[in-house]
Amino acid sequence: MGATLASSKVAEGVSAGGYPLMHGPTFMANPLSCAIAAASIQLLTESPWRERVRNIGAELKDGLAGCADVGVVKDVRVLGAVGVIELNRAVDMQWITAKLIQRGVWLRPFGRLLYTMPPYVIQSTELQTITDAMKDVVKAMDAQDR
Repeated sequence: MGATLASSKVAEGVSAGGYPLMHGPTFMANPLSCAIAAASIQLLTESPWRERVRNIGAELKDGLAGCADVGVVKDVRVLGAVGVIELNRAVDMQWITAKLIQRGVWLRPFGRLLYTMPPYVIQSTELQTITDAMKDVVKAMDAQDR
């Protein structure tokens, strides 16, 4: 839940290209969303979430490590429970989404980024499915470029 205040100049910049704030109307602070947000925060703070984030981060680093040497990859990075493969070029959304779905994974690439932000309750086997799919599609992209 959040709010954004901006000058006209900033608001025009944020809205450039017809995509104002991308997710503004998704939640809009309706009462049900607020109650769910409060309950989610309570569940989070009562759980060992810091340990889970550390474990997820370590598994992401291990799972994505082999991608750094793939030709189409510019960078591989992990911060907390976020794993990112940055590519040298923009992702073909239709192609990569189809390839990921074939592997049982739904991710939303953005520009040159193929990333995952798994839930803190993810199991190791589920996370491995995601990182394996990410590796596979990046290697397939590289093979297409040759």
